Amino acid sequence: MKTFEEKFTAWIDDQLSDAERAQFEAALPDRPAADAEKEQAHKLGAFLKEQLKTRAMANEEFFHHQLRGRIAREKADESETQSLPDLRTTWWSIRRLLWAGVTSLAIFVVCTFFVVREKQTQDQSQYLSQILNARVDPAVSPDATVSIFQTKEDRVTVLWVDGLKSLPSDYAAK
Repeated sequence: MKTFEEKFTAWIDDQLSDAERAQFEAALPDRPAADAEKEQAHKLGAFLKEQLKTRAMANEEFFHHQLRGRIAREKADESETQSLPDLRTTWWSIRRLLWAGVTSLAIFVVCTFFVVREKQTQDQSQYLSQILNARVDPAVSPDATVSIFQTKEDRVTVLWVDGLKSLPSDYAAK
């Protein structure tokens, strides 16, 4: 069902059938004002058709018009292609990523080999053997006792010294 505005516009443009037109005109509250508005709309339409005629383009203007249209289409095509990156022209191609990964792994293996190489560890450090070979002087510390606890699995040696007031001076700076 059409609204009043749609029926009014169709009535002004003479697009209603005879039955619809008769029904619409009968439903108008102020028929003379509506007829005056219809007449004004027809006059305005005729005036606009008369004044707003399209002028014919000269050959030069037509050529420029065609060129501008072609340039606009090409720019639109370029903007579409620029929005989608071409995977073959990127710097980080699959081949370069693969080479970068392999090179990084090789450098890591070389650094690991030279830096983290394990040396053969001795069972006891040289400091422990020097302390074990030394004797506590009973004149300096008569109640001093030395206890040694060793664990081979964890490579830990604990030297427990009770009652020692000071170490001999020849062990101080080692």
